[in-house]
Amino acid sequence: MQISTSNILYQLHLPLVNGTSNTSYSRYWRDSIVLSSRRRCSQMATATAIVDEIHKLESEREKPRFRWVEVGYDITETQKQAISQLPPKMTKRCKAVMKQIICFSPQKGELSDMLAAWVRIMKPERADWLLVLKHLRILNHPLYIQVAEAALEEITFEANTRDYTKIIHHYGKQNQLEDAEKVLLSMRERGFVCDQITLTTMIHIYSKADKLNLAKQTFEELKLLEQPLDKRSFGAMIMAYVRAGFPEEGEKILKEMDAKDIYAGSEVYKALLRAYSMVGNAEGAQRVFDAIQLAAITPDEKLCGLLINAYLMAGQSREAQIAFDNMRRAGIEPSDKCIALALSAYEKENRLNSALELLIDLEKDNVMVGKEASKILAAWLKRLGVVEEVEIVLREYTEKEVNR
Repeated sequence: MQISTSNILYQLHLPLVNGTSNTSYSRYWRDSIVLSSRRRCSQMATATAIVDEIHKLESEREKPRFRWVEVGYDITETQKQAISQLPPKMTKRCKAVMKQIICFSPQKGELSDMLAAWVRIMKPERADWLLVLKHLRILNHPLYIQVAEAALEEITFEANTRDYTKIIHHYGKQNQLEDAEKVLLSMRERGFVCDQITLTTMIHIYSKADKLNLAKQTFEELKLLEQPLDKRSFGAMIMAYVRAGFPEEGEKILKEMDAKDIYAGSEVYKALLRAYSMVGNAEGAQRVFDAIQLAAITPDEKLCGLLINAYLMAGQSREAQIAFDNMRRAGIEPSDKCIALALSAYEKENRLNSALELLIDLEKDNVMVGKEASKILAAWLKRLGVVEEVEIVLREYTEKEVNR
């Protein structure tokens, strides 16, 4: 049904009050015009709203309504393959909706209408919803998240806080901050209380999106919860500070954790150490490295390499060499990156003989020099113009070792 806005306005229009030439009626005339104008504006707004609502209803009528029709054989090979992968023990009602989802297209109607028809016809329980969502996730189906969000509004799904958190986490992995915030807002509006897991997830999302202030606000909200914070919550805020370029603030939280005998995960320590290492803050890197050992985490070649790099970036070549030697004494086999850093430290002090002795010692331990270390050594020798001489020395040394 089509209705013209102008027709409605015409029907709602009221005539103006007739004027008079008498001066005694001039004020009445002016007030009447103002009142009438206001009425006409109000009537115009009302008429426009009515027309918009009518057009909205008409557009909704034009949308195709979903008709539940059993999936037949007129489907694509890809759809047949996906249906064949459904577990044999899956209940009939779950298989029925899975087939509809796999073969769904916008031309058939709205996804929400299809799910509503499933609820109305087959009356699923929460276990059915969870099974469907599980297999959609396994299939990595593009409609998984839409089905999950639609389920939140269904009474038969019996949504809880964790269901919302899973969707928020999904959006976080996709770096979809606005979508995650919409789900969080919907969760609050429906009366669900955000717990530690939900808020920690939001801190991770804000951290990845470079929203440090929002991460800090969420962390403060976390502290107001009755239960004590765990290492994941602390770690999420530390990572937020690290990503924002404030490792010192992250280290403060680390000290707060130490006071409570809570230790962060190795990835958090590594992130802090890397942050100090990349800017050449040797003191900060050493503090974090010491904290790693106090947390009973055994340093590996990557952590040692970050410490060596911190000293090298700070211009403390001797300390870098000492850190490399300590790593070897601890029985940690140096990576090619660590060897390259050690050679760079020797190069800064023009200690070629010490560098050659290091290479010989590594060869004794069956540690081969890789591409990065070889490149640094070759460039150093080329600048010195002693490539041939070094090759002779190394060859003679190798022959002596073989003849022993």
